Amino acid sequence: MDARPVAPPQIDEALVRRLVATQFPAWADLPVRPVSAGGWDNRTFHLGDTMTVRLPSAHGYAAQVAKEQRWLPYLAPRLPLPVPVPLGRGRPAEGYPFEWSVYRWIDGQQATAARIGDLTTFAADLAGFLAALYQVDPTAGPTAGPHSFWRGGPLRTYDAETRTAIARLAHRIPVGPVTRIWSAALASTWTGPPVWFHGDVAFGNLLVRDGRLAAVIDFGTSGVGDPACDLAIAWTLLDASARAALRAALDVDVGTWRRGRGWALWKALITLVEAKPARVAEATHTLHALLTEPDTGGGPDEP
Repeated sequence: MDARPVAPPQIDEALVRRLVATQFPAWADLPVRPVSAGGWDNRTFHLGDTMTVRLPSAHGYAAQVAKEQRWLPYLAPRLPLPVPVPLGRGRPAEGYPFEWSVYRWIDGQQATAARIGDLTTFAADLAGFLAALYQVDPTAGPTAGPHSFWRGGPLRTYDAETRTAIARLAHRIPVGPVTRIWSAALASTWTGPPVWFHGDVAFGNLLVRDGRLAAVIDFGTSGVGDPACDLAIAWTLLDASARAALRAALDVDVGTWRRGRGWALWKALITLVEAKPARVAEATHTLHALLTEPDTGGGPDEP
């Protein structure tokens, strides 16, 4: 028997209409259209004016549905900004092999630098959100694993992949400084109690209105463990002043800051290896930010 994961059919408006009509008939007459800026892990569609339908794009993302359905209603009232609220849980059907979700629509635009009024204020607002998340009781929360792509767990999980990427990019990047950043990140481990983490604090999952942070979405890689992965935004989006403000507001220790740099570096390197045109510019920006900030606040990266 072939035990390989079943590939989903084409995820389009017609499929969403059929799924909604058969499982949520009260919403069957609402128009369906793709969101203007969709993600990679999931395909998202407007359902009417106040809801979205979100479908995992592949087997590796399917477990995130049950997690978000279970934990977002718990997290939402404990956080200072809106997060997605599940309104319905869909079943596999119509040839689509995974569970899927209906959420309340949250208005806002992706947090690109051009849409943010002041990066330092934005960083302070983000720090306030993350600080509140880290204070939520983590009891029984999902620990790092495949559902979070090991975010929240040891960075060493990606050691081999990162070193392979460094070798493949040796003609394009300064191998010595990059390797030192990675080695410094691996030299630190999380020794505090596990806390809730978001897992993918990226510009596409941060919504702004009128230049201010207004909501945080996509908790698919969230869980309970080491929050260092949430710091990658410091180098992917923030400038030096805003980066310092984020770190100060969260009171991040040297080791956690270095692991955050490691998460940012890993993502930038594998993105450069993949060489997807739409993402190379962001990865190049991240690498530049990492390389121009050699001091993590506790002295040089390496003795």
